[in-house]
Amino acid sequence: MSENNPKYIVSARKYRPATFKTVVGQKTLTSTLKNAITSGRLAQAYLFCGPRGVGKTSCARIFAKTINCLNPTPDGEACGECDSCKAIEQGNSYNLIELDAASNNSVDDIRALTEQVNIPPQVGKYRVFIVDEVHMLSSAAFNAFLKTLEEPPSYVIFILATTEKHKVIPTILSRCQIYDFKRITIDDTVDHLEYVAQNEGVVAERRALSVIARKADGAMRDALSIFDQVAASCRGNVTYESTIETLNVLDYEYYFRLTDAFAKSDIPESLVIYKEVRDKGFDSLFFINGLASHVRDLMVAADARTLPLLELPEDTAARFRQQAGSLPLQWYYAAMKILNDCDFNYRTASNKQLLVEVTLIRLCQLLSPADPPFSGTYKNPPLGNPAIAPGKAAPATAAPPRQPATQHSVAANPQTVAQRQPAAATPQTTAQRQSSPAPRPDMPHRPMAAPQTFSISGSSGHTTSSLERRKTPVNIDRFINAWNIFIQNNPDERILTSAMRKAKVEVAGENEFLILVEHPAQKQAFESSTKLVTFLRDSLQNDFISIRAELDPTVEIVKALPPAEFVAKAIAANPGLGEFLKNIDAEIN
Repeated sequence: MSENNPKYIVSARKYRPATFKTVVGQKTLTSTLKNAITSGRLAQAYLFCGPRGVGKTSCARIFAKTINCLNPTPDGEACGECDSCKAIEQGNSYNLIELDAASNNSVDDIRALTEQVNIPPQVGKYRVFIVDEVHMLSSAAFNAFLKTLEEPPSYVIFILATTEKHKVIPTILSRCQIYDFKRITIDDTVDHLEYVAQNEGVVAERRALSVIARKADGAMRDALSIFDQVAASCRGNVTYESTIETLNVLDYEYYFRLTDAFAKSDIPESLVIYKEVRDKGFDSLFFINGLASHVRDLMVAADARTLPLLELPEDTAARFRQQAGSLPLQWYYAAMKILNDCDFNYRTASNKQLLVEVTLIRLCQLLSPADPPFSGTYKNPPLGNPAIAPGKAAPATAAPPRQPATQHSVAANPQTVAQRQPAAATPQTTAQRQSSPAPRPDMPHRPMAAPQTFSISGSSGHTTSSLERRKTPVNIDRFINAWNIFIQNNPDERILTSAMRKAKVEVAGENEFLILVEHPAQKQAFESSTKLVTFLRDSLQNDFISIRAELDPTVEIVKALPPAEFVAKAIAANPGLGEFLKNIDAEIN
């Protein structure tokens, strides 16, 4: 490419597709459009939507050129030689009108466009109106466009293009055939860049073109612009090293070295590599996000089923597959969680370098957790037992002292009680207790080995072992007696005790009692309180007692009537009241 050539055209314009065959990465969509043109089944409006730089406007122009071509080729492409094709390519065709809705989004702009709809084509069969970035139209402009879009003349076709389909109103969407353009894959982008480089006389490594393709993120226009930038910087010799330097891209090699350090739990090496990255001027957040992408690619490469998700050149993909086997799959899950936390906390961290270094340390310690008591310093997802270093036995844990039994507990076997009595305190044990440091609030709590217990529903703290659950037989008389004692001893529970006084108690089953109440509010009072159940279980020495509150079906619930209905009902029951109200000219509202 000659830098002094006054007629130099950027690659994004020079290699813009001119036929459906030259559109990159949209084979299925272009085939559908060609078939529609060949069969003559053309809609009055189309909506092309997709990311930037994937060929929406280019396909719209190709579509307009093809349907107006005077001598189409046998495979359904425009000839490019007739007067209509040349006029469209040169941009002076009256059959192709383009409107940029980003800067022409008012009602007046749409009215000016619709006024041209009444002019028939002079050459060719159709007039095509392309509205780019249609989502930028105002609400009034959308409404002004609806009628024309739905019923245009037979010779008019509208093609709307947008990168944000969700912003287009549903009434517009319902009037269009919608075509979704997809992101262009890295392989397709690299193949096209190789074709451009060959035509331009540029020597380019495929690895370098792959870096450009990943930088473009599926947009061919961006890829061609970046290619021009790199080719100009490298003077026609595009190498991998010159490309990453020109584009300020961090080399894969740093991430591969870091992963090796993580596999060896080599904290100093990981910190040294991070310093090298910072010395090259890379932002720490950019580094963290790049490392997260690298870990994600390693996870993808670790399983043959997810290999298609790895959009990399074959030589780089082979290296990912090789390194992916050096770490267990669970490591990648934990590492991505740690890196995501670092990215989330980066913007609010006062010492960003320290945050990144701590993250690298945590990644190194995933496979080799610290020995106690330092194992709780970093809350890494455990890969095994994070509290025990490899090759070391678990430290013995002492059972916590048992809580003294309450006054309602069932008496246990004397021999069992003797076994549970703590040994007499010796001077040595007393000194150990006094010298034991108090638990630090910043150290994580570690559960101690203790007998399995359970908590009775509704209990206020009473817990017993599975061998001590109380089941003293209970009859209705004992239950009513405990019921009345609760009413007398809890005057503060006014709502509950009031409901208890009015309720009816029936035996529903063994240890189950049915409480019949008159109003839903009373039922709610029983359901929202556990104090009553706890008292009954402790008083009656039966941990299986349960109560169930239901509305009494024999009680009619009197509903409050509106004033007018109440007076009307009173008059029906007492006609004299009606006469009285009539005599005094009373109004019933």
